[in-house]
Amino acid sequence: KMSINASTNTAVYSENAADEDNDTTPLLESGPSPNRVKGASFVSSVFNLMNAIMGSGILGLSYVMANTGVIGFTILLTAVAGLAGYSIHLLLKLCDQTGINSYEDLGEKALKKPGKVIVGIAIIIQNIGAMSSYLFILKSELPAAIGNFLSSDSPGSPWYLNGRLLLIIIALCVVLPLAVLPKIGFLGYTSSLSFFFVLYFVVVVMVTKWSVPCPLPKNVTTVFMLQMSNSTDWDCTAKLFVISSKSAYAIPTMAFSFLCHTAVLPIYCELDRPTKRRMQKVANVSISLSFMLYMLTAVFGYLTFYAHVRSELLLGYSTYLPGNVLVMTVRFAILLSVLLTVPLIHFPARKAAILLLFGARPFSWLVHLVTTFAILGLVMLLAIFVPDIGNVFGVVGSTTSSCLLFIFPGIFYLKISNQPLRSGDSIGAVFLVVFGLLVGVVSFTVIVITLT
Repeated sequence: KMSINASTNTAVYSENAADEDNDTTPLLESGPSPNRVKGASFVSSVFNLMNAIMGSGILGLSYVMANTGVIGFTILLTAVAGLAGYSIHLLLKLCDQTGINSYEDLGEKALKKPGKVIVGIAIIIQNIGAMSSYLFILKSELPAAIGNFLSSDSPGSPWYLNGRLLLIIIALCVVLPLAVLPKIGFLGYTSSLSFFFVLYFVVVVMVTKWSVPCPLPKNVTTVFMLQMSNSTDWDCTAKLFVISSKSAYAIPTMAFSFLCHTAVLPIYCELDRPTKRRMQKVANVSISLSFMLYMLTAVFGYLTFYAHVRSELLLGYSTYLPGNVLVMTVRFAILLSVLLTVPLIHFPARKAAILLLFGARPFSWLVHLVTTFAILGLVMLLAIFVPDIGNVFGVVGSTTSSCLLFIFPGIFYLKISNQPLRSGDSIGAVFLVVFGLLVGVVSFTVIVITLT
């Protein structure tokens, strides 16, 4: 056995760790040791991975269903979820074969030093973009959510309706203390809260469907027509298949909704009694639960507004039910869920930055804190001062998401694994690469055309 400093998220491996799927050799030393620290529990790891999977993307899936149809959406979402689970399977299999438990180090193993740099940069860009977009949502939506509950008779705008000020306070009081934590397993409690906020959102969407008539009253229908500008009739029929120019956004949106691969290996390292089989179960449970919540939200959101569903689902409820208590509380729930996701996404970005700048070295609080403050500072600047970061990171995200979810796992497996090209996993890896390239090129092209 070879021991490597655990603070770099690498631990003790067995030389005979097999590359078989049923391998039970633990990634971390599981023998009795008085100094051994118990890892994160299975349930905590599931919550962490689900929190990494689920974010603001859940708000847009009803819109995707409206532009692909019920059956078309179900087929695409099932395919993307399956491919996401399969790419995680390839990453975990490579970990067992090589003894490497870092996405960046797998890149170095497959493509030498450039591979490590490319993977690290992709992780940093993707996660900084996601964190900035989440904080941008908080800056934009939180003042309105507070304003629904509180009314001020004083002249001028009160401080609690200033989005930038609220964002700074939240970042200092919530995001920073959670982001400073040295281990991702510590975020299991906040991730469980985030999951229940999302679950509450799903329940409200299901319940509210029966409170919204179809068609909507004429005055509300007129507002929807003016906002959507895509139809003159209110059709209360669910479409099974829909093909339009907006359908091109379907797979990129779904891919972003299942992207959790930058957090998989750090969670694997801190899992109690970690084996490939046990971590694969964590991934399977997390993806399955996320898939179920995504489907319920998409179906009931779509069956509420049909072709007039908004790109952000809550906007439709705000238009028709502006004073509804359930709608106001669920708005807060989603914002809190997004807020608690930011520290979890920060962890892989910080880890990648430290590896690129300082290499594999013993844990240092100075490096840890400086990197944390630098990344959060950059994210805050983007969220506060950039007027519309959606377009900027839409272009970047369409490429990095496809790479991290599909292309990199496939290429790494083909380069590192000693399996013949005709083996099942090798064929699957080739399919992942081809599929990821198609998704990246199509989504990038559509976004650029839309911008121009």
